[in-house]
Amino acid sequence: MDIGSAVLIIGFAALVAALLLLVIGLVYSELMNSDIPCGVTNSGKLHMVHGLFVGIAVVGRILHRLGICHQVSFIRWFVACFLTGSNPIPPGLHVKDLKMAEVPVRVYEPTTVWNGLRRGLVYFHGGGWVLGSIDSVDEVCRHIAKESDTTVVSVGYRLAPEHRYPAQLDDCETVMCHFLSVAEAEFSVDSHRVAVGGDSTGANLAVALCQRLARKEDGHLPSPCAQVLIYPALQMADFNLPSYQQNHAVPILFRGRMAFYFLQYLSGDTSLCQDVLEGNHVPTELWPRYKEWLSPSNLPPECLLRGFSEHPTPEYDGEVYHMIKAGLEPEVSPLLVEDAVIWKTPPTFLLTCEYDVLRDDGILYRKRLLDLKKEVTWKHVKDGFHGMINFFNQGWLSFPCALYVVDSVVDYLKTL
Repeated sequence: MDIGSAVLIIGFAALVAALLLLVIGLVYSELMNSDIPCGVTNSGKLHMVHGLFVGIAVVGRILHRLGICHQVSFIRWFVACFLTGSNPIPPGLHVKDLKMAEVPVRVYEPTTVWNGLRRGLVYFHGGGWVLGSIDSVDEVCRHIAKESDTTVVSVGYRLAPEHRYPAQLDDCETVMCHFLSVAEAEFSVDSHRVAVGGDSTGANLAVALCQRLARKEDGHLPSPCAQVLIYPALQMADFNLPSYQQNHAVPILFRGRMAFYFLQYLSGDTSLCQDVLEGNHVPTELWPRYKEWLSPSNLPPECLLRGFSEHPTPEYDGEVYHMIKAGLEPEVSPLLVEDAVIWKTPPTFLLTCEYDVLRDDGILYRKRLLDLKKEVTWKHVKDGFHGMINFFNQGWLSFPCALYVVDSVVDYLKTL
């Protein structure tokens, strides 16, 4: 080997070593900023999974800054290739990929004999409107369909940052209306027994869709018979609720990351994150109305046991508001809708987790539903964390608590 080749090899090795040290350093820094309470189920495993996800994000960030690929594209690729398993389809279930009005869907149909028409569920995956896919909730939808004898339609709606609001909600509405129109003829499903549901931002889309359909009331199609909400994200007005303060650094969803996702959904201008976290985007005259719905006094006393401090009134910034004002509209923040619309929405299954920044969004929405005498089935996972449904039946990545979440949905669907 000549001297030139040796120098190139040594230089390349040094570059790789420097890159590895940079990644390790950034991952270590991020891990030190996390806070996993002892009450979280399988906390040691969650530490490990969080470290893996941070590492993926850090590598993606480096590749993005080098101009090689977008960070989000790298994360999607890595998760699809290495963290999304594909198990054989179990007996008793037929799975097929289709398009409904040009939107990709995956349909899960039980093959057991059924007298009459089945119930249905249209499901929207989570992922901050940026990540997630039909594949990421494949095991969840399989289990729900098989165990509850329900035809499940999983929707592959468009994602940010390539597509902004309202593209995601429009896709969900398109599939819902298409499925309702053909449910009986093509899938042997009773169109009056079709629920809509999702997890995290998918649950946000489910609530927003129910409210959108309630406002239209065109009468041509039945309304969803229920909304199934798994730790929903329901408002971007107040990021200082008790659950945001208590769980701000609990994986997998940090407080700042939720603001980041809302901004990606709306405009892509993540430079506004700190203003949004502080509440500077909310007009002063709107706070009294929002506080009526978002006040910590509306929460059960146990939600305040781990500490909470009142946040001072933010300094309103009109420029920030005008850049993201759609985020305070009910189709993005459905918790902020008027009573008259909520009153028209269907019965609700709601699941929340104690160690989740979005815990209070769900609990506050439950109170609004109960105040209007709406039917609510509430499950609260006292040792749960945000995102745990994504670890259902995922081999070494699995968390036992995910089975409880999915089976709770199964039990509820059987009542419809």
